[in-house]
Amino acid sequence: MSFQGAGNRLKTPVGDQNSSKTFRVLPRDEHPISRRMLSENALKVLYRLNKAGFEAYLVGGCVRDSLLGQVPKDFDVATSATPEEVRTLFRNARIIGRRFRIVHVRFGREIIEVTTFRGRPNEEHDNNLAHQSEQGLLLRDNVWGSIDEDAIRRDFTVNALYYNIADFSIHDWTGGLDDLEHRLLRLIGDPDVRYREDPVRMLRAIRFAAKLDFDIEAATEAPIKEQASLLLQIPPARLFEEVLKLFLTGYGVDTFRGLHRYGLFAMLFPETDEAFSSLPWAERLIEQALINTDIRIRNDKPVTPAFLYAALLWPAVQLRAHELEQEGMPAVPAHQQASQQVISRQLQHTSIPKRFSFPMRDIWELQLRLPRRKGKRAFQTREHPRFRAAYDFLLLRESAGEIPPGIGDWWTQFQEVSEEMKREMTLHIDDADEHDSTSAKKPRKRRRRRLPSS
Repeated sequence: MSFQGAGNRLKTPVGDQNSSKTFRVLPRDEHPISRRMLSENALKVLYRLNKAGFEAYLVGGCVRDSLLGQVPKDFDVATSATPEEVRTLFRNARIIGRRFRIVHVRFGREIIEVTTFRGRPNEEHDNNLAHQSEQGLLLRDNVWGSIDEDAIRRDFTVNALYYNIADFSIHDWTGGLDDLEHRLLRLIGDPDVRYREDPVRMLRAIRFAAKLDFDIEAATEAPIKEQASLLLQIPPARLFEEVLKLFLTGYGVDTFRGLHRYGLFAMLFPETDEAFSSLPWAERLIEQALINTDIRIRNDKPVTPAFLYAALLWPAVQLRAHELEQEGMPAVPAHQQASQQVISRQLQHTSIPKRFSFPMRDIWELQLRLPRRKGKRAFQTREHPRFRAAYDFLLLRESAGEIPPGIGDWWTQFQEVSEEMKREMTLHIDDADEHDSTSAKKPRKRRRRRLPSS
């Protein structure tokens, strides 16, 4: 069996493979995973659980990525020990979550996530252990079970592969090894039911397909467009974390295209999605922002959610500001009011912590100050703590075709020349140039239906 490295394209779904799945064990000499590839801290957790008499396995993305020849970053452990038993074994452990109780074992900056084998809920379990809404949404899922029960409770077959620390074998209950070989992303169980249990699985399907360059199996793909609106049931705080996983892991542009294709982006950023039809540059701006972000991540450069959200919401801000200006409001108040309105609506879909929303607003407000370069204004703008991010954002707007090129080059030169040359540059700017240099292209006017003549 051979597993090849993954690319970053979101491919067209292929047909279903409904072959029966049987339990399969891959011995150590038939797979490439060795302990040298694994986190030392994850091994500590596995060995201590094993020594205490509990079953303990690595599971999920770390096993999947290792088989694909990629370097795993996060290590998850599945065990027969309950959360309380895990916490007793590790002084550096903390139980988190109510809907889905797990244990975080912290080693400095690394966290090993430990989950207890999940079982299938039944009528004997009260709402404190297992509870679903009338629509099928899992509100609580803390019924313990065996490893084979745990396997069928996981989302995708390729994420349900277990590395056994006792003999270094890989255990597969759901056909994940076959799907890994065929580069196929398949939900375990009935996709319609599984998406209703947790609509975030739709986002995970798009993210994994983009990251791994996998096909989405036909039955797994089929319900996504129809059930996209189920994401509106998910708390905004959880969706904020999901957005970071979608766009800040190095495959953001392919993920965005997949989300847009299946109607999921509109559930996360509805006002931006609405702006796409009026602003021809909007999709280009977001794609270019994500391309730049992907490059920075692959080069191990820092990225911030503040800049990401600034790009994702900017089309909505610009469209609202234009509408307010059309009603007679001056540009600066219109921009400020539009920013507030867009953020207020966005918070109904994804939360934005203040440590990110404040810098995001600074980046937006500086877009109005960057054209004002006459006299001391350029020097004052340059000293703003968000200047560099705002400057990068200005270049992004130019490259997307929202505004004509020119002012970005001016600021690039301004940062490179001497102080004397800086003062000289600010003397040759007239008021008309300051006003026109960052004027965005006007949104397309919506055609009004002509009423029939009487």
